Amino acid sequence: MSGKIKYTNEPLGNLKVISDFLPLPEDLVFRDDGVKVTLALSKRSVDFFKSQALKHNTQYQRMIRRLLDAYAEHHAQSLASRSSGRGQKRRAG
Repeated sequence: MSGKIKYTNEPLGNLKVISDFLPLPEDLVFRDDGVKVTLALSKRSVDFFKSQALKHNTQYQRMIRRLLDAYAEHHAQSLASRSSGRGQKRRAG
Protein backbone atom coordinates (compact mmCIF):
# COMPACT_ATOMS: atom_id res chain seq x y z
CA MET A 1 0.00 0.00 0.00
CA SER A 2 2.52 2.56 -1.07
CA GLY A 3 -0.05 4.50 -3.10
CA LYS A 4 -1.54 7.73 -1.83
CA ILE A 5 -5.06 7.81 -0.51
CA LYS A 6 -7.46 9.63 -2.79
CA TYR A 7 -10.22 11.38 -0.85
CA THR A 8 -13.58 12.01 -2.49
CA ASN A 9 -16.48 14.19 -1.50
CA GLU A 10 -19.02 11.38 -1.14
CA PRO A 11 -21.74 11.23 1.55
CA LEU A 12 -20.77 9.19 4.61
CA GLY A 13 -24.20 7.82 5.37
CA ASN A 14 -26.19 7.90 8.61
CA LEU A 15 -23.64 8.94 11.25
CA LYS A 16 -24.23 9.05 14.96
CA VAL A 17 -22.19 11.12 17.43
CA ILE A 18 -21.35 9.18 20.56
CA SER A 19 -20.31 10.62 23.88
CA ASP A 20 -16.71 10.33 25.02
CA PHE A 21 -16.39 6.90 26.63
CA LEU A 22 -12.62 6.69 27.07
CA PRO A 23 -11.20 7.05 30.60
CA LEU A 24 -9.11 10.05 31.51
CA PRO A 25 -5.35 9.44 31.35
CA GLU A 26 -5.05 9.85 35.13
CA ASP A 27 -7.62 7.06 35.56
CA LEU A 28 -5.26 4.67 33.73
CA VAL A 29 -2.44 5.03 36.24
CA PHE A 30 -2.59 2.20 38.77
CA ARG A 31 0.11 3.16 41.22
CA ASP A 32 -0.03 2.62 44.92
CA ASP A 33 1.97 4.79 47.24
CA GLY A 34 5.46 3.35 47.29
CA VAL A 35 8.02 3.27 50.04
CA LYS A 36 11.69 2.87 49.17
CA VAL A 37 13.43 0.21 51.25
CA THR A 38 16.85 -1.35 51.29
CA LEU A 39 16.57 -5.10 51.38
CA ALA A 40 19.20 -7.80 50.96
CA LEU A 41 17.86 -10.79 49.02
CA SER A 42 19.57 -14.04 48.19
CA LYS A 43 21.32 -14.18 44.84
CA ARG A 44 19.27 -17.27 44.00
CA SER A 45 15.99 -15.38 44.48
CA VAL A 46 17.09 -12.34 42.50
CA ASP A 47 18.41 -14.52 39.67
CA PHE A 48 15.09 -16.38 39.58
CA PHE A 49 13.04 -13.18 39.35
CA LYS A 50 15.37 -11.69 36.75
CA SER A 51 15.06 -14.76 34.53
CA GLN A 52 11.27 -14.85 34.92
CA ALA A 53 11.04 -11.13 34.20
CA LEU A 54 12.96 -11.61 30.95
CA LYS A 55 10.59 -14.42 29.92
CA HIS A 56 7.53 -12.30 30.64
CA ASN A 57 8.92 -8.97 29.43
CA THR A 58 8.54 -7.14 32.73
CA GLN A 59 10.69 -5.79 35.54
CA TYR A 60 11.90 -8.16 38.23
CA GLN A 61 11.39 -5.55 40.97
CA ARG A 62 7.76 -5.23 39.92
CA MET A 63 7.31 -9.01 40.15
CA ILE A 64 8.77 -9.06 43.66
CA ARG A 65 6.57 -6.13 44.70
CA ARG A 66 3.44 -7.85 43.38
CA LEU A 67 4.36 -11.07 45.13
CA LEU A 68 4.79 -9.26 48.45
CA ASP A 69 1.53 -7.34 47.93
CA ALA A 70 -0.36 -10.58 47.22
CA TYR A 71 1.20 -12.25 50.28
CA ALA A 72 0.33 -9.30 52.53
CA GLU A 73 -3.23 -9.08 51.21
CA HIS A 74 -3.82 -12.81 51.64
CA HIS A 75 -2.55 -12.88 55.20
CA ALA A 76 -4.29 -9.63 56.15
CA GLN A 77 -7.60 -11.22 55.10
CA SER A 78 -6.75 -14.37 57.03
CA LEU A 79 -5.97 -12.35 60.14
CA ALA A 80 -9.17 -10.33 59.78
CA SER A 81 -11.32 -13.46 59.46
CA ARG A 82 -9.58 -15.12 62.41
CA SER A 83 -9.94 -12.08 64.63
CA SER A 84 -13.62 -11.66 63.76
CA GLY A 85 -14.17 -15.39 64.38
CA ARG A 86 -12.56 -15.19 67.81
CA GLY A 87 -14.71 -12.21 68.71
CA GLN A 88 -17.85 -14.13 67.81
CA LYS A 89 -16.82 -17.06 70.01
CA ARG A 90 -16.19 -14.76 72.95
CA ARG A 91 -19.54 -13.07 72.57
CA ALA A 92 -21.34 -16.40 72.42
CA GLY A 93 -19.74 -17.66 75.63
